[in-house]
Amino acid sequence: MFTYRVLGRVLCAAARSESSAASSSAAAASSAASASVRKAQNPLEEFFEVDRNTDEEKPVIYGRSWKACELRLKSWDDLQKLWCVLLKEKNMLMTQSQMLHAQNLRFPNPERIPKVRKSMCRIKHVLTERAIAEPDPRRSAEIKRMINAL
Repeated sequence: MFTYRVLGRVLCAAARSESSAASSSAAAASSAASASVRKAQNPLEEFFEVDRNTDEEKPVIYGRSWKACELRLKSWDDLQKLWCVLLKEKNMLMTQSQMLHAQNLRFPNPERIPKVRKSMCRIKHVLTERAIAEPDPRRSAEIKRMINAL
């Protein structure tokens, strides 16, 4: 546990120092581009929520979880992309939660994790419905195995 904390702090510090050095040299050139889309300079930054000031007086309100009726309208490819986005978000939230817990700090907006989990469960439910509706039993069994592997 101690090595996890030390390693996590070292990696966080390296990610912050690398991104701050890179961003200070290119801040003027990329200010307009980075305002619309935030691309991580360091791959480790994807596991942390960046560009958020915790001292803001107004609380940040996050969206709701996906409803099953909305997911039923999505294609297979859209559901796969959404699953990947939700998995990445879940990993980012869990990493941030662990890092703050290790530093005895409170995790802001803990209600985001259940929203992501609900959405992921609903995607699995919709995919299971599609597998049951599949007329070919072999393909249905293959889809169910794939869903259970998620």
